[in-house]
Amino acid sequence: MELILISGFSGSGKSVALNLLEDSGYYCVDNLPVAMLTVLVRMLREEKVSKLAIAIDARSGGGIELLPEKLEILSEDNVRHTFLFLYSNEETLLKRYSETRRRHPLASDQQTLAEAIHTESELLAPISNLGHRIDTSGLKANALREWVRQFIEADASQGLTLMFQSFGFKHGIPLDADLVFDVRCLPNPYYTPELRPLTGRDQPVIDFLEGEPDVLRMRADIARFVSDWLPNYIRDNRNYLTVAIGCTGGQHRSVYLAEVLAGEFSHQATAPVRTPLRTLVRHRTLAGA
Repeated sequence: MELILISGFSGSGKSVALNLLEDSGYYCVDNLPVAMLTVLVRMLREEKVSKLAIAIDARSGGGIELLPEKLEILSEDNVRHTFLFLYSNEETLLKRYSETRRRHPLASDQQTLAEAIHTESELLAPISNLGHRIDTSGLKANALREWVRQFIEADASQGLTLMFQSFGFKHGIPLDADLVFDVRCLPNPYYTPELRPLTGRDQPVIDFLEGEPDVLRMRADIARFVSDWLPNYIRDNRNYLTVAIGCTGGQHRSVYLAEVLAGEFSHQATAPVRTPLRTLVRHRTLAGA
């Protein structure tokens, strides 16, 4: 059986992710109490269900802290599982609840929306680092669906997945980044009028940046740093490593470097285990545009 567990903050996009998984052929269960996890998995396994997605969050009540133990039991039962944790900053969550006029599951007459968000964050803290984290702040639903699709297609059993993510500092540093590189010191295509509306994926911008020695030197430095430290992250049993590259607006320099570096690493093998290195590219600012 292939099992994907989804958790995270209410309002962070868990329903979007679960719907995408259902459309991808997964048997989906929402709001499952942690205590029932192993029982349900074993039952559905006997029913020959091969692809299962389960959402577990603060609505399930107590017992969240039991999840690591339950996952260990599933591993002993040879159930291959991956864990996806979705979250957003408080500003985004407050805005989403205000726009949809939905009630937070932990809100009450004695607790404001902001207090409910803080309570939920504390409840989920014990499981927030169990797997791959996606910061959905500022993301539109279609962008999140694409990111979740990439996640399920990147088979964690086949080695580490290296994620290059561009972003704009003026929108904030992505919370799901493992490594962050600041490239705002590089020449900026934004100040060339004909390049301003383009992105780092467009050839005129690529030509502009590749004509700048500092850009090529920064690209080589980032590649060398990631390559040198990658074996250490592998030995730390990481399934995903997110490398965030930020410029001012997240449109030109960071997008270019994320695309090029992903291409350079996509055909490498990860020392010392020599397994294929899979890469993904995400552009946070472009996805939220």
